Amino acid sequence: MTVPGFEFLEQEIQNLKDQGLYRPLRVISSTNDAEFVVDGKKVINLSSNNYLGFTTHPKLIKMANDATSKYGVGSGAVRTIAGTMDIHEELERKLAEFKHTEAALMFQSGFTANVGVLQSMLSDQDVVISDQLNHASIIDGIRLTKAARKVYQHCDMDDLEKALKETQDKRVRLVVTDGVFSMDGDIAPLKDITELAEKYDAMVMVDDAHASGVLGQNGRGSVSHWGLDGRVHIQIGTLSKAIGSVGGYVAGAQVLRDYLIHVARPFLFSTSHPPSVVATCIGAIELLDQEPEHVDRLWENTRYFKDGIAKLGFDTGRSETPIVPVIVGEAPEAMALSDKVYEKGVFAQGIGFPTVPKGQARLRCMMSATHTHEHLDTALTAIEDAGKELGII
Repeated sequence: MTVPGFEFLEQEIQNLKDQGLYRPLRVISSTNDAEFVVDGKKVINLSSNNYLGFTTHPKLIKMANDATSKYGVGSGAVRTIAGTMDIHEELERKLAEFKHTEAALMFQSGFTANVGVLQSMLSDQDVVISDQLNHASIIDGIRLTKAARKVYQHCDMDDLEKALKETQDKRVRLVVTDGVFSMDGDIAPLKDITELAEKYDAMVMVDDAHASGVLGQNGRGSVSHWGLDGRVHIQIGTLSKAIGSVGGYVAGAQVLRDYLIHVARPFLFSTSHPPSVVATCIGAIELLDQEPEHVDRLWENTRYFKDGIAKLGFDTGRSETPIVPVIVGEAPEAMALSDKVYEKGVFAQGIGFPTVPKGQARLRCMMSATHTHEHLDTALTAIEDAGKELGII
């Protein structure tokens, strides 16, 4: 049915279909675990950010239920009016301790954390210097600033140094990078970035969405991974991936927290997290500290699956982490492969342009600590058979 006035959107949707990029939402009717039910079919899950299986951990479920019974289902207000509960501040203390920083502040998502920090910190006297492949939330945060901006070639330290040299006249120079890049799974050379920033008196901000719970001591992230405690000014994290719940945070100096409370628009104008979410996140941080075996299993499964994919002859690009891209070419090929492996009992979402460059469409396979070798063997067989049937391998 054509709705008058929306014909231009119908044409845009048709363009997506013509390019093989139109994908309806897939509906899950079970817990989001190593196996789940998608569109009524039970399949092995290779597309979740639930790295450690915390979405269904019994301790976290109990903590969420207990917090709901004690505090109710919602907080009732924004943090600056009547929405700061004692458990919000308890979680922020635990996050700061976990990330080895002075302070931390929760946001509604990792996306709003990036937007809130970049939008509020920088003025027209400043410059932000960003990796070419940084997450969309960083890009959108930069768009909302009045600061000048420079983009350096992906993980290219010579290009970064050139940008730093060219911006010596700015009040603040902020270098921003993902800790782990979400589509390719490669790790930013944060030690080199930090040393260059120190050389040119610049600040460093790292988005650790896919590094927290994955890299570093007990999953502390890329700053821990590179041994840079105290040298990286701003750490952005998410509570919706390895932590297993939802939300984001910034960890850094106390003065940064104090400032953001007063000026960061996503923080000021959004209701605070419900108690069940906050309690879940507190429990997840405790699990990371007390049970490092979850992270160990994640990496063991990552090595096992990558070895299997390599033996099949697929290209996994630059991946160094549990994000395993199975690169096949153009978007229609990736979507066809995704549909074919779904038929064989495996859910691995296809990703194409503009999320990844043209010619690098892929299945984006995500490992979890809850996968068994049987799960991964089944997935590898499905990908092999589907790849041969489609003429990709």
